[in-house]
Amino acid sequence: MIRVASVFSQILTLFPRIEFHAAVKQHQADRYAKGFTCWEQFVAMLFCQLAQAKSLREICTGLRCCLGKLQHLGVKEAPNKSTLAYANEHRSWELYETVFEQLLGKCQALAQGRRKFRLRKKVYSFDSTVIDLCVSLFDWAKFRRTKGAIKLHLLLDHDGYLPCFAVVSKGKVPDVKMAWALQLPADSVVVMDRGYVDYHLFGCWTEDSVWFVTRLKRSAAYRVVERRPVVEGSGVVCDQLIELTSAEARIVCPCRLRRVVYKDAETGQRLVFLTNHLGFAATTIARLYKERWQVELFFKALKQNLKVKTFVGTSPNAVRVQIWTALIAMLVLKYLQFRSRLGWALSNLVALVRWNLFTYRDLWAWLDDPFEVPPLGPPVEQLALEFR
Repeated sequence: MIRVASVFSQILTLFPRIEFHAAVKQHQADRYAKGFTCWEQFVAMLFCQLAQAKSLREICTGLRCCLGKLQHLGVKEAPNKSTLAYANEHRSWELYETVFEQLLGKCQALAQGRRKFRLRKKVYSFDSTVIDLCVSLFDWAKFRRTKGAIKLHLLLDHDGYLPCFAVVSKGKVPDVKMAWALQLPADSVVVMDRGYVDYHLFGCWTEDSVWFVTRLKRSAAYRVVERRPVVEGSGVVCDQLIELTSAEARIVCPCRLRRVVYKDAETGQRLVFLTNHLGFAATTIARLYKERWQVELFFKALKQNLKVKTFVGTSPNAVRVQIWTALIAMLVLKYLQFRSRLGWALSNLVALVRWNLFTYRDLWAWLDDPFEVPPLGPPVEQLALEFR
């Protein structure tokens, strides 16, 4: 006797319909809907991500072949290609940003303390990745003369390595421009590469007690005001307090900064770090910057396991809908990892979820033991017959 719905249906319980409809009402996304609701669009696009469907045809036929299994998803029938394409093009992508934020709160409740680098302060990494597009199809996303592209700017929370802020922009938008949109809590640490060096921004963060770690540009003008002792064999070459000397930098960032030079023992490369935190050990500064690699790994996992390199629509709205549903799907996978007692690798979890989307198994028991053979039916009890 089947006592549970499909795995896909149980995943959709992470999105309470009351919260989802509140988001729909907030953005008036269903204002011109005629039969095909925002919930049905969301189910179709989440299916696109988890099932790795490559086109509108695969999404629609993939749902249509699951006869009798769509009712418990809250879907009346599988959509037509034109219906789904029209919804992706015209319904606001901001709805999915709100749904992302709703699920993010649930993931953050499970992610506390789940990080490799132990530090009492909140740690974030901020970076961007370029998503290439065909300029003849996506003419609104011009990047170079013969190439189109968009950028995904992302802030990664190192508690659970969750994406907690994202912006999709055109490929020509400077990275540092998006750093001004960040609203970081006081006494937190954000790690970035040299593309985000902006002394005015650093001055504002220092006033707000937000700490940063980045790479110092070779063209930076500064003077050394104090030299600190370094521990031999730690890899730290020098540890200095500096003041910026250029005319503009002295006005927008008058505070003292810290310059740390570190030599990697494996590669022999010398790395010059810049930070406004004067209390960390120099080796902690180097380890914090090494943690920035986690955001690169996140981008790699996103592109390899979810649908953000090829798109089922060509309009700006359709592209953003697909990227936001990919980020939602990533949060779903992270949530399943947190709830499971089994140490799932993300790629294995993506593959097994894809193969079992419409399997009738208890999702949470399956996550702990995916290879256990379920019982075929209830135990058969022998009838006791009494003859007279």
